[in-house]
Amino acid sequence: MENARIEKYPRIEFHILQSFPVTCLNRDDVGAPKSARVGGVSRARVSSQCWKRRVRLAMRDDFGIKLAWRTKKVKSLLIDKCLELGAAEAAAEACARIMDKVLSDDGKTLLFISETELEALARFAKDNDFDATKIIKDEKKPKKAEIKEITKLAKEALNPALDALDIALFGRMVAKAADMDVEAAASFSHAISTHKVTNEVEFFTALDDLPDPDEPGSAHMGSLEFNAATYYRYISLDLKQLAQTFDNSDTESLAEPLQKAIEAFTKALFVAVPSARQTTQSGASPWEFAKVLVRRGQRLQVPFETPVKPEQGGYLQPSIKALKAYLSEKEALSGSLFGKLSDYEWGEDKAYSIDKLIDDLKGHVKDHVAQP
Repeated sequence: MENARIEKYPRIEFHILQSFPVTCLNRDDVGAPKSARVGGVSRARVSSQCWKRRVRLAMRDDFGIKLAWRTKKVKSLLIDKCLELGAAEAAAEACARIMDKVLSDDGKTLLFISETELEALARFAKDNDFDATKIIKDEKKPKKAEIKEITKLAKEALNPALDALDIALFGRMVAKAADMDVEAAASFSHAISTHKVTNEVEFFTALDDLPDPDEPGSAHMGSLEFNAATYYRYISLDLKQLAQTFDNSDTESLAEPLQKAIEAFTKALFVAVPSARQTTQSGASPWEFAKVLVRRGQRLQVPFETPVKPEQGGYLQPSIKALKAYLSEKEALSGSLFGKLSDYEWGEDKAYSIDKLIDDLKGHVKDHVAQP
């Protein structure tokens, strides 16, 4: 039964400004930087999925967070788990195939699945003597009760605080097994430039170290599109949803995993940069400014509908002004519905590091856990 105090958990909203010089952070189908028309002008764009993936991998690669697998190879993972529990190879393959058919439609769809879920399914196969016909009697017409048993086992074994924080943050939808669906706690907008951007073209040549004297000149010529922009990124983290996914009726015991999730997620947001063309157009720019709100109101993204004009030689300062002004105006107009508990600004005060911001955000979990 859901603890009533979980209702008190707020949402954390990150409003981030990040400037990049010559880059192609996210390419479209013809290799050009992605774009969008906002406010009647062309803007540079990075898709939500692009940045979301980099955040997810940064949690694992940079901060050691154990994640689930997002893969079409569930069958292979299940075979390995069954073999570890003593199954014969043919029996392991049969059991894995029958369960994979339920979970990912014979590997036709990507599936988020955790270590604990795989282990639970392998133990289920072992409990059925690694006999696939005991799991599903008729492979062509599996019964709803058989499917439900498989999916229920997996969902009950899910421990997102231990080995699948990405499932809790980014959600999961299983087409043939709605029981395994998980509502996402994090929401990402597409990053857009705060100003008008027109893509440019780089013409390049490559020389042969061992040239043919009869064919002087370049050995290869080509062109690549790029742009430069100050991007606005909006990300929200719903702590209430995250607490519900962690699924613990004792709110006190949720404090530590929630705080760890806030820390890992915020650090990953800070360091993650899309990987496109990093060797030729190194996009290694960190956050420039962030306004972070802790609220219970409706989610609020800044549209930058009016493109900013350059000041002091660039777009960052007018973007900061526009961001602050928009949020201040909406707070005044929304009144009690704005639901603000706290707000933090990072980037202008050199004494306020990302570590201090994270500590402040983690404090909100502690504060609300302590409330009656």
